[in-house]
Amino acid sequence: MIIDKLYESVDKKGPVCIGLDTAMEYIPKQLLDKYSFEDQALFRFNQKIIDATFDTAACYKLQIAYYEALGISGLNVYKRTLEYIKSLGGIAIGDIKRGDIAKTAEMYAKAHFTGDFECDFVTLNPYMGMDSIEPYLKYVSSGEKGLFILMRTSNSGAKDIQYIGDHKGRKVYETVAEKIEKSGREYVGNCGYSSIGAVVGCTHVEEGKQIRDKFNKMFFLIPGYGAQGGTAKDVALYLNNGNGGIVNSSRGILLAYKGQEGREAEFDLCAREEALAIRRDIDEFKLSISKSA
Repeated sequence: MIIDKLYESVDKKGPVCIGLDTAMEYIPKQLLDKYSFEDQALFRFNQKIIDATFDTAACYKLQIAYYEALGISGLNVYKRTLEYIKSLGGIAIGDIKRGDIAKTAEMYAKAHFTGDFECDFVTLNPYMGMDSIEPYLKYVSSGEKGLFILMRTSNSGAKDIQYIGDHKGRKVYETVAEKIEKSGREYVGNCGYSSIGAVVGCTHVEEGKQIRDKFNKMFFLIPGYGAQGGTAKDVALYLNNGNGGIVNSSRGILLAYKGQEGREAEFDLCAREEALAIRRDIDEFKLSISKSA
């Protein structure tokens, strides 16, 4: 199952997920000068980042909005990047956050689990109701595809809706988490985790241990590290002895070269060094947590 492949990748390479949320302004000038078309430079940037980090990144997450913003040429880069990751035997997450229902959701599922934009996992928004998830399940049941469903996000506005309590004091995100866990019971791999996981932002750490303990066998996609304020100490709370989740970093890795004077030509190596540094930091806090347990 795809979740077993992801679990094994984390076990071998660590929990870092590299977010290829690539904007044109991230690309070094010499790469733009080398290629006559911007979309070629964008793809080459992604390709070099992937090549430099493949042995230390559990997977890659592509936020489709960055590519949609560039029109047809941008979506072609999205397609080529997904294909390149697949050619290496890697794991790609399409960060699409779709949340519609019925036939529309069927078309989204077909678009992102087959054809030009085929991914291994996609992100979904369940706040229109769990029937918005159902059209994707036939792909999950094949064992080859998986979902990361928004449970509790990393933005400050998460508290506007996700933290509203019911008459029992239970928050909306807790109810959503229970529904995600229930939906995933039929799709559990040999690793003990389901191919239906949850997006859990690491920037609200107060209830981190509670979430991990309550949903101990749910696999998490953990955004919020780095540029959004999350630290290795924060994300370590959401892992199970270093696995059971992937920690996404986008700008912090893609733009690592900008903090090092004279290394623009080595942007890919800087990205690799940053990915390794994140992994080391998480490993340190993982050890401290296990010793204090």
